[in-house]
Amino acid sequence: MARIFITGSSDGLGQMAAKLLVADGHQIVLHARNKMRAAHAIAQVPGAEAVFAADLSSIAETKALAEDVNASGHFDAVIHNAAVGYQERERQLTVDGLPQVFAVNTLAPYILTALIRRPERLVYLSSSLHQSGDVTLEDLTWEKRRWNGGQAYSDSKLQITLLTFAIARMWPEVMSNCVDPGWVATKMGGAGASDSLYLGPRTQVWLAADPTLSSAPTGGYFYHQKPGNAAKAAADPVLQQRFLAACAEYSGVEII
Repeated sequence: MARIFITGSSDGLGQMAAKLLVADGHQIVLHARNKMRAAHAIAQVPGAEAVFAADLSSIAETKALAEDVNASGHFDAVIHNAAVGYQERERQLTVDGLPQVFAVNTLAPYILTALIRRPERLVYLSSSLHQSGDVTLEDLTWEKRRWNGGQAYSDSKLQITLLTFAIARMWPEVMSNCVDPGWVATKMGGAGASDSLYLGPRTQVWLAADPTLSSAPTGGYFYHQKPGNAAKAAADPVLQQRFLAACAEYSGVEII
């Protein structure tokens, strides 16, 4: 039995993964963005151990969440599932003055990775759209570019893939992998999504808890439990270090 923390598990793929893991006998701790959503989350996943509430668009709340997670004891795995989707109309800023999609999809998992005591396994949710992400990393917070919500989302998924591969390189004792769950009909994906909702949460469950995986794989990008096509740039150590340095500057937290 593994103890696993899942961000963004009040609905969608995070909740689905949590239910599968609880059904398999694992000890699951949930996360939601506020107390109301936390109450909903724990009601929807009978058998979950606990739920933490924190708004991942806030650097301070994300840091406090890491403290709460550490205080609750060791985790065998963390699934970084939380994300916001396309924001087409305008550049929505957080309390820290950052675009919400960057704060939640990129900076929050970076901070949590840095501050939560290292588990044996880390799983990050990417997307095939990471292939369209901006590899220059020149304007992470969209201060110079004209806002494009779809591009900002793609950028964030390239950035989470960079984080995944950087951690695999820097922390060889930790299994660090990312998942393309497919375009599935969750609240974020929409009713028109064409991929299998049944398969959507299963790869992250497999990577987080399957005992047959032992110490491998790490530094992988998976789609439906098979190797997927990751952008070549995501494996570039120089680009990874530039990305980590930028996140350290924005958050005040360094991954070492």
